[in-house]
Amino acid sequence: MVKLSVVIPVYNEVTTIEEIIRRVKQVDIDKEIIIVDDYSTDGTRKYLEEMKPAKDVKIFFHEQNQGKGAALRTGFKHVQGEITIIQDADLEYNPKEYLRLIQPILDGNADVVFGSRFIGGSHRVLMFWHYMGNKLLTLLSNMFTNLNLTDMETCYKVFKTEVIKKIEIKSNRFGFEPEITAKVAKLRCCIYELPISYYGRDYLEGKKITWRDGFVALWCIIKFRFVD
Repeated sequence: MVKLSVVIPVYNEVTTIEEIIRRVKQVDIDKEIIIVDDYSTDGTRKYLEEMKPAKDVKIFFHEQNQGKGAALRTGFKHVQGEITIIQDADLEYNPKEYLRLIQPILDGNADVVFGSRFIGGSHRVLMFWHYMGNKLLTLLSNMFTNLNLTDMETCYKVFKTEVIKKIEIKSNRFGFEPEITAKVAKLRCCIYELPISYYGRDYLEGKKITWRDGFVALWCIIKFRFVD
């Protein structure tokens, strides 16, 4: 038996935070839930502050908005399970996938598992240019890391906790994705990919990543190829 640490970075997700916590709790595995609020201003913070204490839920608050990478850096400091998974606070990704995603690690075949939105599984049909941006960034990341991933930008990344504890995260915002990919490649981790379902949001529904973050990701792909 292992314990799973679920790290949830949160920023302005008042409409989904209660539901995502409920869905994560429903997963039938020994786990802890680590929530890091990145200075939400829409009522999310108030909801978390008023939550009833629970032994399997830890909540941390940033005193200024720093970004997803910074929230994950805070969360990783507090994980105690043998396996760590990242869960976004929206409802784009389904926690029911956890048991399948951790299986390659449990079997001793993988150190890291990426959940790919592009190799199968159901998904909501949505923005073409956003899809093309993801594919381009994944291609460029693969060129610099010599990996053959299909979805570098996926939220669902699963780690042996001993692996994530070895890595110092520098990126504060969405540069986290190419950074962590470059660093697990440099550690020569055994990486698996598994198909996942995906229900993407559009910008009217609260999606936050923009084309500017794409340029930051491009810079991080190059930077972390040469900088530890």
